[in-house]
Amino acid sequence: MDTVSTTSNGPGAFVRRFVGAAALDPSVYEEVENDRGATNQALAVVLIASLGAGFGAQGFGGGTAGVAFFSVLAMIAWASWALVTYEVGARILPEEQTRADVGELLRTTGFATAPGVLFALGALPGLTVAVFALVLVWQLVAMIVGVRQALDFSSTGRALAVCGVGWALAIVFAIAIGLVFGPRVS
Repeated sequence: MDTVSTTSNGPGAFVRRFVGAAALDPSVYEEVENDRGATNQALAVVLIASLGAGFGAQGFGGGTAGVAFFSVLAMIAWASWALVTYEVGARILPEEQTRADVGELLRTTGFATAPGVLFALGALPGLTVAVFALVLVWQLVAMIVGVRQALDFSSTGRALAVCGVGWALAIVFAIAIGLVFGPRVS
């Protein structure tokens, strides 16, 4: 169903959706899935989370020069994760009732990056690895909730399998790009 929700307008709705997505509220994911007007909001969430990752990556020793690189890398990682998730979930492992388009999945997976704002805490000395590990797992769980809603899966296990494949590939992809093109970190 591709309707435009009247709740999508205004900064209050954006904040409510951002917090609801981070809190793993399935109704928020269902709402943004069905609201084509939420596409820009989902992209804003990805940008905010990516900036958080870039800022927090300073804790790995790359300094301020790495902020832009790691921010862009986080966006690329999300895009690759979303694409793989769509291909696996909608084409390879769909359930009988699975009906989704790319926009629906981009909106739900975009909002699933909401916990990424906390990557910024990785800039605090001694917390970088723990923050990144915790936030990555939180984003995986958020992605599972969002994908289950977007692809109308009746099984959380199927959503976990679909997201896990995409998550693992996106992490390998991001690490490879970081090792080849990234700034030297200490």
